[in-house]
Amino acid sequence: MALLTLGAIFLLFLIFLLLLSRCSGDFHGLPVGERIGVVEITGMLSGSDPVVRQLVSFKKDDSIKAVILRVDSPGGAVAPSQEIHDEVIRVAAKKPVVVSMASVAASGGYYVSIPAHRIVANPGTITGSIGVIMQFTNLEELYGKLGLKSLVVKSGEHKDIASPFRPMTSEDRKILQGVIDDIYDQFVSAVAEGRNLPVEKVRNLADGRIFTGRQAKEVGLVDELGGMQDAVGIAKDLAGISGEPKLVYPPKDKENLLKYFVEESASQVGRMLQESQRTAPAMQYLWTGHD
Repeated sequence: MALLTLGAIFLLFLIFLLLLSRCSGDFHGLPVGERIGVVEITGMLSGSDPVVRQLVSFKKDDSIKAVILRVDSPGGAVAPSQEIHDEVIRVAAKKPVVVSMASVAASGGYYVSIPAHRIVANPGTITGSIGVIMQFTNLEELYGKLGLKSLVVKSGEHKDIASPFRPMTSEDRKILQGVIDDIYDQFVSAVAEGRNLPVEKVRNLADGRIFTGRQAKEVGLVDELGGMQDAVGIAKDLAGISGEPKLVYPPKDKENLLKYFVEESASQVGRMLQESQRTAPAMQYLWTGHD
């Protein structure tokens, strides 16, 4: 009876720990067997916090022997792409990282993939689109037809640069082009370093064009052709895992259905905005052909 009581207490304590881990958002299950962490990077990259948190968690977990990034994204904002890219570098310094590209891994979606030890793409995956884009809409004529006039008080000549209510001057364009060129150079340098390619070769590929997975393999932007299971096999070999590895996904965010509906609504709005030019400037690592 004493042993049964102790066993029951231990079991209840274990269940309590598991529930506590789930509530803390850092639950990976029991550390049994050889495990591979899977981080999913999907949709427009408008923020980096959830992905970075997942990467950090897997990096610290010694029971996770390798990490797979499942990328299905046309890219997005520059800073989140760079933040995820830099965290992938830190994870890759401790354990094998393999990218599995789904339908699209273009622009920022490719940027976050660069530091991986191996990149696996389907033959029909859309990838590449190495470049930077900033779009504007000028509403000056529309305002004139509506009898509206924009009045601006500013501290400097270029404080309202890219305003939709006045024409872009040659000096404005020169300034913006300089910013775009600098961010473009950062992208090219990251590809050259991560893929171990000459900078000039990357520049020849980095004119914004997209590639199929098969084309990307031919020019050195990806390593292998295959799907998720192929990526699992490569991660298993790189980590020296014997037997069938267990795939571990981060816990689903428990911030209820409201967050889901908000994010889904934002996604729909994003798709609608992509079909027309933006009225607010934003530099992006983005392939705009994605629907």
